[in-house]
Amino acid sequence: MAETASRFLSRMFQLIAMAMQAEKDHLSELDGAVGDADHGITMALGFAAVNSAVARLDLDKVLPSEVLSAAASAFLDAVGASTGPLYATAFRKAAQVLKQDESLSPAGQVAIVEAIAQGIKDRGKGQRGDKTMLDAWIPAMEAAVAARERGAEPDEMWRDIVAAGETGANATRSMVAARGRAARLGERSLGHVDPGAASAVIILRAMRDTFA
Repeated sequence: MAETASRFLSRMFQLIAMAMQAEKDHLSELDGAVGDADHGITMALGFAAVNSAVARLDLDKVLPSEVLSAAASAFLDAVGASTGPLYATAFRKAAQVLKQDESLSPAGQVAIVEAIAQGIKDRGKGQRGDKTMLDAWIPAMEAAVAARERGAEPDEMWRDIVAAGETGANATRSMVAARGRAARLGERSLGHVDPGAASAVIILRAMRDTFA
């Protein structure tokens, strides 16, 4: 089971890397309205590094938690911007949680979403409404927990998770940034989707496509 799970995670990171490369220009365009116009480049670079690091692992021998730990280190090494420590912390926290259930069961999948959201929240000291990636991750986490509690099937669970993340990301258009570079713009950040929230949705969709 651990072998299969490790390969699932490898596939997940492949999908994320491909999606970030495909959406790189769009994400940087979003970032250009509120930041330094490099978010797409940063995310594509980071997940390309993760994909390369995971590809070097013996997936028939390593545990899923070790795959996530390798991803955390690779992302941090490749991305020096503020996003690097956030996702590195998120993946490390997910790796810790996964040690209790290396099978990637539906409950384990929910635990990963919870851990990623909590890791980003802990490291960035942010909250919902700050106009950051947490505006996608926190609703996604809440949807995941709700799906687990009612015993939803994986397809339904991931549909709800992604829908919540998309709704949260779209809601950042009507927010004034309270954290990150966009906070310098004040009211001028209104009317723009947060690039970090948009890239979070890309990750959530790749997770759905892997697990559901």
